[in-house]
Parts: sequence; structure tokens; C-alpha cells
Amino acid sequence: MTPLEFEESNQASWSEFEILLSKTDQGLDAERFLRLYRTCCEQLAMAQARGFPAHVIERLSVMTALGHQIIYRQSDFGLLRLRKVLLEEFPQSVRMHRRYVLIAAAIFLVPTVALGFATYVHPDLILSVVDAQTAEAFQHMYAPTAEAIGRTRNADSNWQMFGFYIMNNIGIAFQCYVTGILFGLGSLFFLAYNGAFGGAVGGYVASLGYGGTFFPFIATHSAFELTAIVLCGAAGLRLGHAVLLPGRLPRLLSMQTAARDTSLIVFGSAVMLVIAATIEAFWSSAAWVSAAAKYAFAAGCWLLVGLFFLRRSRAR
Repeated sequence: MTPLEFEESNQASWSEFEILLSKTDQGLDAERFLRLYRTCCEQLAMAQARGFPAHVIERLSVMTALGHQIIYRQSDFGLLRLRKVLLEEFPQSVRMHRRYVLIAAAIFLVPTVALGFATYVHPDLILSVVDAQTAEAFQHMYAPTAEAIGRTRNADSNWQMFGFYIMNNIGIAFQCYVTGILFGLGSLFFLAYNGAFGGAVGGYVASLGYGGTFFPFIATHSAFELTAIVLCGAAGLRLGHAVLLPGRLPRLLSMQTAARDTSLIVFGSAVMLVIAATIEAFWSSAAWVSAAAKYAFAAGCWLLVGLFFLRRSRAR
């Protein structure tokens, strides 16, 4: 593509972005603004890499600089900035990547349901996922007589288990995201594997008659934990897509752009995993809490998570 063709093909979007830059906050379409801003950043990088004329680079530089000032205002700092990132930009970024989220959810849920049903009907299939010692450990962890449900190792306090759950959950989510650099195959594998593992364990424990202990345990924190894992997998798929099909950008720059685009999703997911670990350590594992209370709490958590990502805040 020649510089003239590049300028003519993008003239309409540049003009639209310049109009948005001149609008007041009340008249700003936030999602459209962010989309055009990211596109201009990509086009600026490409124009600089290919040595396009100075007037093209200067125009793109001015637009991206003004856009950056609007998005990252100097007045937003500290707790106010953190609040905006988590409550506004994080769910907005998830909605913008909804295609990747839907694919990741399907890759995770299909093995979960399939292996769950299969191991419930044929409990011996659990040995194709874990060894006999681990399968026996699941029997003890989710037995109705267990003092603390779901604990996979000895701990002196709930705080120790809280730390263990955080490390475990973030480790899984990190795998789902970072391995996306392998053309998305790593994210696909870990999403499917963790879905199959969870489904197999659930089906096996239910076949033992311990479903009344297992399902109230996982229901209470799964709204945050499973959603965060799926979101990290979706971010990994976005990363893999950028590496596999970089488009007009150099592959490294395309990957960097994808990593920047999904950074909010990864950060927000990490916060969700901390919330999940808190619930799992201090509420889910408590044998004294009734199953009805855990199910009611779980319903509230799933409703909260759903509304959080589906709602659209007013553009400021």
C-alpha cells in the first residue's frame, strides 16, 4: 500500500476521530472513541515503520496524543483511577472482546459438561484424568463428614488456604493467558484441560453421592473464579490471533498491541481471582454453613457478575 492509498483509505475514520476529539464529554461515544483510538495507534506505528510522509505521521501523532489525554486524564489517579479501571474500563474491554470471550467459554464449558456426565455414568473414567491416589483424596475432601470442605493440603488457618487458593487460581489463569502467544493453541489447551478436569471431578464426586457437599462448595466462588479463568483464556486467544494473523502490522508489534488491549482484562481477572480465593477460604470451605445458604449466596454472586459485565455505564 502506497502512502497515498493509506491516507485515502483511512481518511473517513480519521475525520470521524477528529470530530470525536473536539466533542465535550457528554457527547462522546466511549466505545467508538476507544476503537478509533486503538486503530490510530496501530496506523501510527505502521506509518512510522514504513517511513510514510511526515504530514501523515504528524496527523496521526496529534490524534493519538489528544486521545491519550482524554482517556488517561491527569486528574484520574490513586483510588479514583483504580475505581474507574475496575468498574468502567474493565467490563467495557470485556464487551469489546466478546467474540473471544464466547469462544473461550465454549472451549471451557463443553469438556466440563461432557466429562462431568461421562464420569457420573462411568466413575472409573476419573482414572483417565487423575491417578487412584488423587481420586481417593477427592472422596475425603468432599465427604459430608469432612471438617473443612475442598482443602487440598493441610493448613493451620484459613489465611494459609487463602494464600494457597490465590497462587493456584492465578497460576491457572496465567497459563490460559500467556500460552496464547503460541498462536492461541496454549490457551485452547488449558481452557479445555481445566474444563475437563473440573467436569471429571464433579461427575466422579457426584457419582459417590457427595454432590450435596461438592456443588454447594464450588457454587459459592465459581462465579468469580471460573469467569476470570475464561476471561484470561479469551485474552490469550486475542494474543494468539494477533500472532497468527498480524494483518498489516509486523508480528511483534501486532502482539504488543494485543497485549496492551487485553491488559485491562488480565488485571480485572486477577482482582476477581482474589475475591474468589477469599470466598473459597472463608465461606465455601466452612462445613457449618448450610447448603441452602451457599446456593443463595452463589445465586447472588452469579447475578452480580452478569450485571457487572452486561451493564453499560454512561459515557462521561
